[in-house]
Parts: sequence; structure tokens; C-alpha cells
Amino acid sequence: MSNDFYDVIIIGTGAGGGTLALRLAPSGKRILILERGEFLPREKANWDSVEVFQKERYHAEEMWRDKDGEEFRPGTGYNVGGNTKVYGGAMFRLRERDFERVEHKGGISPEWPLKYRDFERYYSEAEVLYEVHGQRGSDPTEPPASAEYPHPPVSHEPRIQELFDALTAAGGAPFPIPLCIKLNEADRLHSACIRCNTCDGFPCLVDAKADADVNGVRPAMQRPNVTLLLRAKVTRLLTEHSAREISGVEAEVDGERRVFRASIVVVSAGAINSAALLLRSASDRHPGGLGNSSDQVGRNFMRHLNGAMLGVSTTPNPTVFQKTFAMNDFYWGDKDFAWPMGHIQLLGKADRGMLEADAPFAPGAALEQMATHSIDWWLTAEDLPVASNRVLVNRGGQIELHVTDAYHEHFDRLTESWTSILKSVDDGTHIVPASLYLHKTVPLKGVAHQCGTCRFGTDPATSVLDVNCRAHDVENLYVVDGAFFCSAGAVNPSLTIIANALRVGDHLLERLG
Repeated sequence: MSNDFYDVIIIGTGAGGGTLALRLAPSGKRILILERGEFLPREKANWDSVEVFQKERYHAEEMWRDKDGEEFRPGTGYNVGGNTKVYGGAMFRLRERDFERVEHKGGISPEWPLKYRDFERYYSEAEVLYEVHGQRGSDPTEPPASAEYPHPPVSHEPRIQELFDALTAAGGAPFPIPLCIKLNEADRLHSACIRCNTCDGFPCLVDAKADADVNGVRPAMQRPNVTLLLRAKVTRLLTEHSAREISGVEAEVDGERRVFRASIVVVSAGAINSAALLLRSASDRHPGGLGNSSDQVGRNFMRHLNGAMLGVSTTPNPTVFQKTFAMNDFYWGDKDFAWPMGHIQLLGKADRGMLEADAPFAPGAALEQMATHSIDWWLTAEDLPVASNRVLVNRGGQIELHVTDAYHEHFDRLTESWTSILKSVDDGTHIVPASLYLHKTVPLKGVAHQCGTCRFGTDPATSVLDVNCRAHDVENLYVVDGAFFCSAGAVNPSLTIIANALRVGDHLLERLG
């Protein structure tokens, strides 16, 4: 047991927790960060596609279950920095309209209690903190911004520039992806980033990816008031004295049960694990789970409808760093489909080791040729919130994800439209479906964009958190990760999670005094 008392305990070190720790660190308040994993090892395997994609070296060993009771190994990792250690670094703001009520053909994307204007200055701060490269004015759907990107856009290599120009000439609006990498193209000798082909989906061996570990936790740790405890898996939040207050944070630390106490407890374990922790913290005072009087904890789980495709052309693609442009031409639909469709971006360059992860019996020479001639794409459509899509914890304490794609016509149309365009602008292109590139279970296994399980709002009957991300039911409990989202939009959620962590951090600084 531990009698140590802190001002703030932060559970988790991903985009939310790592950023929040940095925001609070200068206050001088006693801050304890609990991380169930360790620092991701720096090793040659960081850049080995067989180790990363086939052997899943950096994924958690645990098993979850789907709605049919079938077990699967989730594509998530427990290390300092969370899933930002292997993200592609695409840093998009939600569109201004994403914060409003949006009609889809298959349902409603609900209105947020706060609007884009409430997040804008935090988006700008987040882009500086995470060293984002980009270009204002090139994305026709981008929201208004009060500042330029802190760094210039990442340049395209010749094969990608050729395609960029062809799309532009055909009337499209490709634009540089906003990327958080530590790249200095004007002075490559002193650039941390070396523009390698092992960025998107890989850990960075040279720490040149601006992630929540390198840009959040490590700088926070320079302050003497901040303590990071590794191998500390939080198992329950205790309400021993009052239903309205967390009295202790119970954790297994190297196999030993310990209880930590603080004035404020912040859960930032990722939308799935944060919801699971609240559900596991059920008690006589909170029989349905902590903070769950609304029965909304774990519900409305969203993770985007995602897919990858290979555009395999007769033209070789020698590109090394490929993830340099995106398209939002279909974000709000097109002339033939008046509802939102989604977002398109380049992926990191596929190699034979990645392709073999999903085609282990295909001839190696064929996969090598495919990788040599492919341009690789990632398509994202909004996953509408549905109450029955939810995180549960079974009697054995195991996480279950009960998910059904209630609506996916917009994603199908996006895929068809993009396939047609690629074939029209890039002679000889053939489209290879996602099943040859990514795991067939990606809609469930791929949980990198998880959000929505503890959404915020003004009505305690329909939301878990208030507008400051404090639990309606518990005075000293906050949830600061993707769980607070009311809707998912169709762009990567990382920057919004980071911006919200800065916003909630300012609220906590005011509360702490």
C-alpha cells in the first residue's frame, strides 16, 4: 500500500495523457503519471516490417472478444506515448462543420456542446507543440486558422509529385498532409528525420516522430514535481468515502497491489481502456460502473470506417517517404451523392514484409513486384455513433467490443470514386483491395482511431462528462482522451485529442489554483 498523496494522477501517456502532463508540469503541483507499459525499446526491429507487421512485435499480448464471443488480438500497444509511438503523424483539425449536427444518408452525426471556435486556439498550440508541417489554404475543406503551420509542408518525391500534378490538372484539390515529424529539409545534415520508409505504422528508431512520449512525457519529466511510474496497471478507481469522490487509484505495480491518492484523477488510457476501467470500478455506490448513471459509459464507440488500397501501376514507384498528400474532395459528398463520404490520404510505402502479413501464401516475387509498382492509399469515412456499438467488460474482466457497421454506403462510394479517379489520371493502374494489405479484421482489430465511449455534454442523462471533461457523477474524475468525442468526423483524431488535453489542462490549472 502507498500513502503518497498527489495533486493530480494521470492514467496513461498517449496523446491525451502525455500532452496533459506537459501542460500541468510547470504548475509545480505534484503529478503522478501511471503507465502500464514501459518505454518502447529503441532497437533495429523498430524498422523491420516483418517484426512490426507480421509478428506484431509492439502490440499488446492480451486478447479481447467481439460481439460473437470470438477472441482477437487488438492492434494496440502499451508503451509510454501509447499508440502515438506508431501513428503516421497525420495532424488534422476537425472541419468546422464537424462540430455541428450533420445529416448522413444513414443517420446523424450529432452536434457537439462546444464548437470549433472553442478549440481553435488550442489547435494552433497543438500544432506548435507537435511540430506540424503543413500549408494553409491548400485544403478546400479546412477550417479557419489563427496561425500558419509552424513548419513548411513536406516535399513530394518525383513519382508522387507527378500524381499530385495529374490530380490537380484533372480538377482535384490534393494538398500536403499536415505531419508531425522532426524534419528540416533546408538543412538535412541537422535534421532529426531522415525521410525513411519506416514511419507510418512503425516506431521511430531515431525519435524523429513528434509523439506523446518524445514531445509530451519526456519534457514533462524534466520537472521535479512530475513522477512517472512504469509497469503500473490501474485496475480500479475507488470511492470508499463518498460516491462523488475518488478516494484512491488501485494499481498492480510489478505484481504488487498499491493504492495512490490524489485531489484529481485523470483517466487517459484510450477510449476503450478508459471506458473499461470505469466499468471495472463498479461498486455499491456505482453499480453500473463509475460515472455511469446515464448508462453511456462504453457506448457510442467509434473507430472510423477505414480501408487501404494499392494502386498498382506499370510505372515503378521508387518513393521512399510517400505519405505527403491527401484529398478531401469527397469529404462532404459530390454531385451524385449529397451526403458526406470521407477522406483520402497516402500511406507510408508498402514493402514485401507488409504485404506478406496478409498474403502469407502469395509468391514472394509477385509481392515484391507489387510493392515496387504500387502507390498506397488510406481511406476514411465517418463512423456514426450508435448506442449498441460499445465497450463491455465480461465476468472474467476481459474487454469485449460489440460493434456492427450500421451504415457504410458512404465508404463504399468513396472507394468507388477514388478508384475511378486513380484509373483516369494514372495510366495502367489496377486497384488491389485492402485485404491484400491489411488484416481482414481491420474494422475491429484496428482500433487506432478509437473514440466516443464517454462523450461529453451538458445533460447528465445523455452524456458521461461535462464540457470540461469532468464526470457528471464524480467531482474529481476527468477523462482526457478520445472517449469524449460526440462524433468522429472523417480525419485522424490525434490533433483534436491533443488540443482538448491542452484545453482541459487550462481548466485544471485554474481549479488547482
